[in-house]
Amino acid sequence: MPIEPPVERQRVRTLTERSAHKGHGTVFYVLVFVTAVLVLNAVFGDKGVLAMMRAHREYAQLSAEVEQAREQNAQLSEQARRLRDDPATIEDLARRQLGLIRAGEKVFIISDVPPPPVVLAPPTTPQK
Repeated sequence: MPIEPPVERQRVRTLTERSAHKGHGTVFYVLVFVTAVLVLNAVFGDKGVLAMMRAHREYAQLSAEVEQAREQNAQLSEQARRLRDDPATIEDLARRQLGLIRAGEKVFIISDVPPPPVVLAPPTTPQK
């Protein structure tokens, strides 16, 4: 069996490696492309990070509105209870809205009177 020179063996190995890597290069680029598409979809897609952040902000805003509506509802419920059960509240409302007074009370009506017009003296001329 003849011994091949080392240069030729290296040349054969290089050709074999080239043919093996040629198919792997295409697979590598396809994997990079698919990975890039998946990452872009994860960030910008319908259920991506940006959509999730937008939904979180909207949830926080709506939660604040619901809390404000609950507080207003509690205040209105308390006001309705007082109007039903508290005679002092009913009397106060009748006095303010209907202008009612109790027997023996006196009413004083004060109206603004415009101030009298200011009359300016004619300018005096200096005497020589």
